[in-house]
Amino acid sequence: MTLAVHADSALRSPVQYLKGVGPTLAVLLTRLHIHTVQDLLFHLPFRYQDRTQLTPIATLEGSQEALIQGEVLSCDIHMGRRRTLAVRITDGSGTLLIRMFHFSATQQKQFAKGQWLRCYGEARVTASGREMVHPEYRLIDDPEQPLTESLTPIYPLTEGISQARLLKLTEEALTRLDAHREALELVPEALFQARKLPSLADALHYVHRPPTDANVYQLLNGSHPAQQRLALEEMLAHHLSLRKLRATIRHHPAPPMPASRELIRGLLQRLPFAPTGAQNRVFAEIEADLQQPAPMLRLVQGDVGSGKTLVAALAALQAIEAGYQVALMAPTEILAEQHYQNFCEWFEPLGLHTHWLTGKLSARQKRLVLEDTRTGHTHLLAGTHALFQDDVHYARLGLVIIDEQHRFGVHQRLALKQKGAVNGILPHQLIMTATPIPRTLAMSAYADLDTSIIDELPPGRTPITTVAVDASRRDEIIQRVYQNCKTGRQAYWVCTLIEESETLQCQAAEDTTEYLRAALPDLQIGLIHGRMKAREKSQVMEAFQQNAIQLLVATTVIEVGVNVPNASLMIIENPERLGLAQLHQLRGRVGRGAAQSFCVLLYQKPLSRAGRERIEIMRESHDGFVIAQRDLELRGPGEVLGTRQTGDLNFKVADLLRDQDLLDDCKALADHVLSHHPDCVDTIIQRWLAQGLEYGSV
Repeated sequence: MTLAVHADSALRSPVQYLKGVGPTLAVLLTRLHIHTVQDLLFHLPFRYQDRTQLTPIATLEGSQEALIQGEVLSCDIHMGRRRTLAVRITDGSGTLLIRMFHFSATQQKQFAKGQWLRCYGEARVTASGREMVHPEYRLIDDPEQPLTESLTPIYPLTEGISQARLLKLTEEALTRLDAHREALELVPEALFQARKLPSLADALHYVHRPPTDANVYQLLNGSHPAQQRLALEEMLAHHLSLRKLRATIRHHPAPPMPASRELIRGLLQRLPFAPTGAQNRVFAEIEADLQQPAPMLRLVQGDVGSGKTLVAALAALQAIEAGYQVALMAPTEILAEQHYQNFCEWFEPLGLHTHWLTGKLSARQKRLVLEDTRTGHTHLLAGTHALFQDDVHYARLGLVIIDEQHRFGVHQRLALKQKGAVNGILPHQLIMTATPIPRTLAMSAYADLDTSIIDELPPGRTPITTVAVDASRRDEIIQRVYQNCKTGRQAYWVCTLIEESETLQCQAAEDTTEYLRAALPDLQIGLIHGRMKAREKSQVMEAFQQNAIQLLVATTVIEVGVNVPNASLMIIENPERLGLAQLHQLRGRVGRGAAQSFCVLLYQKPLSRAGRERIEIMRESHDGFVIAQRDLELRGPGEVLGTRQTGDLNFKVADLLRDQDLLDDCKALADHVLSHHPDCVDTIIQRWLAQGLEYGSV
């Protein structure tokens, strides 16, 4: 078979060539990323309506979408708060009220007594009976008139384009497809036939116009072979785009860094503990990467408290000993400062210079940091996204370390990479996350990275006991906090998001602080939240680390990085509002010392089923990878991934959770295409990702 690198011109021709598409409609279609006939073919239905059978009115349930028909019993205008046209119909099994708030005199006349209607809409069950508001309807002369014989596709729309218009346009596009079926195949059809999947043309026909014998159940839940064929190629396109990004980066040279280990030995000799076997194994992988003349692109996953920071420090020392600078980027100022303090403690005895950079430094402080970084006096610079601002210049940036990768967009990571680019030579990249990534997401969203896992906790860590307590027992919990702190231990009280507003969240934390200070006057109680100035947050955290504060009230700003081994109790208010991964991260702030630690989930009744399930999982498991997988199942990939892949994983037909069994096939197909048909890669990516190619050149 000869593959067509470019689909036939009839399919790649502008959409204006279709009948009925003038300049105005063409502009509207561009809002849906439809520029060509092929774009229209790949503008796929996101769901279907089942209008293939009538539902008896008497069986309608609330929120059910259904096709019903009936004879008009009455048609009246009700003059209440809103002028309403009320049409009552019956099918013999029951009656239904159709309400219309926008109607014309012509419509009112249509609903004459005895007229038959066929309606599709969402049913509501009210105290006065069943009703539909503004359903789609048409007048019929014969109640035995045949029904639609296939599912009705529902397309993503934009203002000015109706479902009826898209149905008509896709019909013409499908007619053109029939004449140019072979031109559309970019991957050898035999590879899909071996997986018992149809050709691309057949799959497109099926999803746009399901035939009369379509398996309705499969189509509605996305498991039909035609949908799986499209999902597999769409996942292939995403996978190829990331592999292309990786290849583009690794095409550039990077500075090889020999492993002399003198500085590393100096650090390890000063540590009061030895690295775990998992830390040694992961660093050996990094050490080998850094010696190569191509950029390292490695993601290190490690559960809360597994010792990722030490691994990063060992990598940094290898780069520094080779004569290069290191940039360490963290998502929050608190975490950036904590890294700065850790690295100062470890590196200063070795004669190394560490700085940190945030947007909150004074002008004089910032000038000094920028000058030291530009001249190479700074060996390691820690900070937030301020590290890649225009006025930051590095003398010899050789290694970029990014903590909590999922908090950054892909463009931010690439911008920092560009900071170290000198004469086409790129820095190595080490990316860390304490939020374990399920294999499903790792294979899909992180295909541009090698992966290492620190799967062992340091000795001496005690398991955290997690309990769920109804908020009505708040006074008991306050006494528990008092008793804990009076033994010399410390505690967190976490106020979670009340509304989608940081201001309201901070207000809730301030109110809680005042309440606890009144209830526990013998304790030193501190407050930290995201709207405080950087210096204020630093002062509070320093006081907490020194045990000058026994109880710290905080928002979820303490989710990552905060390390106070003496803290052994955490109270999390409204845990039902948080995702599992975030709860696991918060819980990981305790249990960092030798003392038995506790996490109290202070929930509000009534709990939703999802809230109950999240709390139960937290009580049962401490394994971050198990929790991450359950989080994926409960919340879906978009929520779990966070910001990194915003825009990258806007799947049209694939669903990472539903279609995870396609991942191995996707990787095998990608290997085959890259090896045997590399000239097809860009076309496959462009077909499915409107902006997929830009990542290779950022």
